[in-house]
Amino acid sequence: MSLVNQLIAAVVAVLIGLASGTLYIMSDSGKSMLLKQLESHAQDSATHLGLYIAPFMSQGDRARIETAVNAIFDSGFYQRIEVLDAAGKPLFAKETPADISPKVPAWFVNWVHITPPSMSRSITHDWRHVGTIRVQSRAGYAYERFWEAAQRALALFVVLALASALLIGVLLSYLLRPLRRVEQQALALAQKCYIEQPELPRTRELRSVVQAMNEMVRQVRHMFDEQARSIDELRNLAYRDPLTGLSNQRATLAQLQELVDYEHNTGPTSLLLFKIRELGLINRSLGEDDTNHLLRLIAESLNAFVDSHTPSLLGRTGGGEFLLLIGRQPMKTLKPELTALLEKLGTYLQNKSSDPALTRLPFLFGVSHSGEPAHAAQMLSEAKLALQRSEQEGVAIAEHAALAGIDNSSRSWQQHVAAAIGNGQVFLQYQNLFDRDGQPLHGELLARILDEENEPCPAGRFISVVRELGLLDAMDRAVIQRALAYLLREPQGIAISINLGQDSLLVDEFPAWLGKQLAACAQPQRISFEISETAILNHTDRVLALRQQLKALGCGFGVDNFGVHPSGFSYLYSLQPDYLKIDGSLSRDIDSNDEDRFFVRSLIAVAHNLHIKAYAEHIERDSQRQQLLQFGIDGCQGYLHGKPEALN
Repeated sequence: MSLVNQLIAAVVAVLIGLASGTLYIMSDSGKSMLLKQLESHAQDSATHLGLYIAPFMSQGDRARIETAVNAIFDSGFYQRIEVLDAAGKPLFAKETPADISPKVPAWFVNWVHITPPSMSRSITHDWRHVGTIRVQSRAGYAYERFWEAAQRALALFVVLALASALLIGVLLSYLLRPLRRVEQQALALAQKCYIEQPELPRTRELRSVVQAMNEMVRQVRHMFDEQARSIDELRNLAYRDPLTGLSNQRATLAQLQELVDYEHNTGPTSLLLFKIRELGLINRSLGEDDTNHLLRLIAESLNAFVDSHTPSLLGRTGGGEFLLLIGRQPMKTLKPELTALLEKLGTYLQNKSSDPALTRLPFLFGVSHSGEPAHAAQMLSEAKLALQRSEQEGVAIAEHAALAGIDNSSRSWQQHVAAAIGNGQVFLQYQNLFDRDGQPLHGELLARILDEENEPCPAGRFISVVRELGLLDAMDRAVIQRALAYLLREPQGIAISINLGQDSLLVDEFPAWLGKQLAACAQPQRISFEISETAILNHTDRVLALRQQLKALGCGFGVDNFGVHPSGFSYLYSLQPDYLKIDGSLSRDIDSNDEDRFFVRSLIAVAHNLHIKAYAEHIERDSQRQQLLQFGIDGCQGYLHGKPEALN
């Protein structure tokens, strides 16, 4: 029971006790007054009756006495009327049984004892004593009048008690509103949501409590922010280039391997290596400050370039070398963009120095493309060969000869993919996520279509076509419909998770469509949705609205590819996902790299501090799993537990 309810109950109990005592005293007083009234009434009746029958008593006219007594007795107020002569002998007596009306409850009669008063009056006539009249009031009449009075008092008491309780409840609720807000603060603080009360109550004690709670909230928020800041500093030291702010060589190569070798939804890619030919000479000629400014300008320009492509990756892999990964582009499309970028950078360098050794072919690009299957190491090697060739041949841009001139997918393949997506001809595979005890938690769905020969086609082959044709939203919808059909068909089947792409988030009607689909789902707790950390940070408001919608429907929600975005973890406060999946690039070398171990352990601590489950992706070795278990990981997913299976 809440404090407000306890206070209301206590005050009402005291009022009931006070009112009950008052009611008892009033009842006892009323009983005494009633008896006094009955005595007075009996005395008056005896007096009036005596005056009337005095002549008849002196004459001994019994018939007239009986008539007079019967007339007054029939009023129902009396239990016995007795007329005695001067010698005390009865002349006439009238009596009725001491019956009590059934309207008066038996418990009331047993509880309240009323002895009706009996009054007598001496009768004289012509200055001569002629007899005596005795009148006794009827007990039933007394009980009836007293019961009616008690009922009225009880009804009034109940009405006043209810009104008082309501008034007290409203008053206490108003006075104790700050305590309810303190309770909300405490509950929110347990979920790592930091709420302060801007308005302080006027009551001194409550004001002190609210101020203390606000101070505690600020302190806890500061502690968590310090923890997140320390993790960010560690990440910057371990994975960021301090000059440009880009990923350093180690982080870039790890993410390259993650995107090319492990990500099923990346599709064909193009790898670009950018190189400053004479960085040492530029540094000696321009000085350290201008050289650093040039490197930052290059980083900004390359970042603007990759931002216009999906997927994308950018990092600094050496003093004057940068690595770029974008969705595969033919050279006829790619070369004009790269040429414009080189001209911009060349113009800046020419404005700083006229030395021909610096301005002649200062920057180079080497380009390679992913094959089938794609391998990051092979792409990187081919891009380096292209970069060497560009320097040897004196050209700014060179492409690896093995896939020179490669173009986007043929029109027939595009039509085939579009038809498959449009007709919902998507079939699903899943890869299980296992908890610490080796029990499956859910299966992450992987979308597949059939190629022209009706053979299963991996996402890497068709996803770029889907992206180019603007069908990613349609594909997400097809996957959701197939997944919901599975849940309906297999009520005892596995729980599933679905990855939602950024394109679906940007469609205004998508939340309404999704809500309509999920409303018909009998087991919404068996389905969860995952969105990549980058998409969440790019569209935070839309994701927050979607998260609340899914939570109301009973579905789970997770953050995918967690830990690689440089913007930190502040979005977790408001988003409050059910779980997050640490990016595979961070856990791949966790069994051999101290920096990865410390960083992943910190990420798990951040998640657990917010009561969020932490899972690891792309686990292939038991040594990785054992290391993660020591850090408190809640589950692992990867080829260690098996390859993807068909969702029947």
